[in-house]
Amino acid sequence: MTVFSMELGRIELGSSWKVQSHPYCPLQDASRRKNRLSVKFPGQWKGGELQRCNNLQVLVPEKRSVLNDARLPSFKPLSCTSNGRYALSEVKTDELSTWDQETLILKKAEEIIPHLKGKCIYLVGMMGSGKTTVGKILSEVLGYYFFDSDQLVEEASGGASVAQIFKERNEQGFRDSESEVLKQLSNMYRLVIATGGGAVVRPQNWNYMRQGITVWLDVPLEALAARVVAVGTESRPLLGQESADCYSQALTRLTKLYEDRAEAYASSDVKVSLRNIAVGLGNKDVSHLSPTVIAIEALMEMSKLMTYRKLKLMNAAAGS
Repeated sequence: MTVFSMELGRIELGSSWKVQSHPYCPLQDASRRKNRLSVKFPGQWKGGELQRCNNLQVLVPEKRSVLNDARLPSFKPLSCTSNGRYALSEVKTDELSTWDQETLILKKAEEIIPHLKGKCIYLVGMMGSGKTTVGKILSEVLGYYFFDSDQLVEEASGGASVAQIFKERNEQGFRDSESEVLKQLSNMYRLVIATGGGAVVRPQNWNYMRQGITVWLDVPLEALAARVVAVGTESRPLLGQESADCYSQALTRLTKLYEDRAEAYASSDVKVSLRNIAVGLGNKDVSHLSPTVIAIEALMEMSKLMTYRKLKLMNAAAGS
């Protein structure tokens, strides 16, 4: 049996595999709340690949409400609709302070937690769409644990980077490992998982992700190109080598990738359109959107999904 050790979402070979949870909300001192969950990951290593992984076992600590902390401020109302629900589109950009964002996201998280029933949340979308950043925020406010599937594939491959895996084992080899990671995670609960940009191309991956809720972060291609160029394209094997005009090259390749994957992305349970959020806030430039605002929109869209599914079940029960 091979057992791993994980700290803050990073796997390391060792005597045990433990996950350090993120604090339940960004307003709390992370050093004061160190919740751990123990995980056993049976399997065997062979040629840098994990073989026969199964029976992923998780011990989840008792769930606590994000609002049961006296140190948290009481909620002050922002722009509300007539039925008392917050309407993000009604709040002007300059009025949505950092404090307001944290207050609103905690409120929306508290509302949706009972309806999630521990289901995992899978963030899908193009490279550079902010899945990791938004995912960490969601995990904090929901009291979930965060995983990055690309990082898990890297650690399962002996620490090789995604770019190295593509070079040594080609894209097929990487996708095989990615599918194995998603298969294992699909047996767990209360996780937010940032998936690789191309995870949606394999039908079998959808079988795993359908165990939870899939959320598509839809970012305009121009904004994606600007983001990936700003941080460098060396770690993005599907973008190729940098050229004199990095932005144009990145935009061309991203456009092609998006065209190949758009239909798959659209199969997600929830779509979070950054363009629509920006327009609703009176700002066409999505680069001004904070990750917290995007996470709030994701929670609101998931809440709509939960309501729709509940009504569907009620109607089906009434019809029978």
